Amino acid sequence: MRLARELVTWQLCSLRSPHAGRAIFSAPSHAYTSQSSVRGAATAKRKQVTVVNDDGRVTWGDLSAREKAARTTQKTFHLGIVLTGLVMTGGVAYLLYTEVFASDSRTSVFNRAFDEIRASPRVIEALGPGNKIIAFGEPTSNRWARARPIASTVKKDRSGREHLLMHFNVQGPRDSGIVNVHMVKNAESSEYEYKYLSLDVKDVENKEKKKGFRLFGAQWG
Repeated sequence: MRLARELVTWQLCSLRSPHAGRAIFSAPSHAYTSQSSVRGAATAKRKQVTVVNDDGRVTWGDLSAREKAARTTQKTFHLGIVLTGLVMTGGVAYLLYTEVFASDSRTSVFNRAFDEIRASPRVIEALGPGNKIIAFGEPTSNRWARARPIASTVKKDRSGREHLLMHFNVQGPRDSGIVNVHMVKNAESSEYEYKYLSLDVKDVENKEKKKGFRLFGAQWG
């Protein structure tokens, strides 16, 4: 009986103990800051990204919706500039090829005809040494304007053949003249063939016109 009373007394003392009910762990006093609040604070500290001042330093995840739209606009504009440059470069390359480097270009036809003219013995006899013969476009009083484009015309006949008509001036130590070129390209061919190549020379000494210096299938003199 006495033992039972002591046990009850000890239980009551335990319940009345000042340490009873004290929590072992306590929650931290500071509150956690949300990710959106951190991002907003970082955005407030840095300069706002716009189309003009965006240098790509700020990562995509740290941009606001308006800043993402600004960066997208900037990238699209830059891409447009690059594509425009590529198109223009391709156009210039195509123009250079068709007008200069292609075998049927007018520049190639001119160079071919001029080489044939200054290599001919009859032309050398009339104009002078081939290495001293020069060729140029329409005559002009301005000595610096001799690099004018060579006059030429391209036409097609009823059968689909392409005709290239060209004329240019040549001058040597002895005399000068006009070269006339007529070349034909068939529909199934990719290169021109001569129909005629002639040189009309004006003799300065005798003041007589020598017509019909022809190289292909026609008579000279």
